Amino acid sequence: QVQLVESGGGSVQTGGSLRLSCTASRYASSTGCMAWFRQIPGQEREGVAAIFTSAGTPHYADSAKGRFTISQDKANKRVFLQMNGLKPEDTAMYYCAATTFCAGDSWQQLGLYAYWGQGTQVTVSS
Repeated sequence: QVQLVESGGGSVQTGGSLRLSCTASRYASSTGCMAWFRQIPGQEREGVAAIFTSAGTPHYADSAKGRFTISQDKANKRVFLQMNGLKPEDTAMYYCAATTFCAGDSWQQLGLYAYWGQGTQVTVSS
């Protein structure tokens, strides 16, 4: 079992920045791929970014490219999502997720992830 706890959400104005943090109870084979998803009420949860923890390889959804950066701190079992240039359409609940392995664009598949955090709310006002 892996517990994931997110933090760092909040309210900012358009163009602002936030840094989300996800702390895992352990970093092991079960967390070979860590990702951030987001969900707006009434809509499907969508992938934002993922990192393959062994190599630190990042992957991004088109909506995140150029604005968001995913990174990790292996020693402290944390994954971060630095979000710059925030827009009102980025308003959502952001979730951290973990799975054993993902490759290519498979990281965006919800069903791949065995572990999820409770989420942290991000609100961007215009």
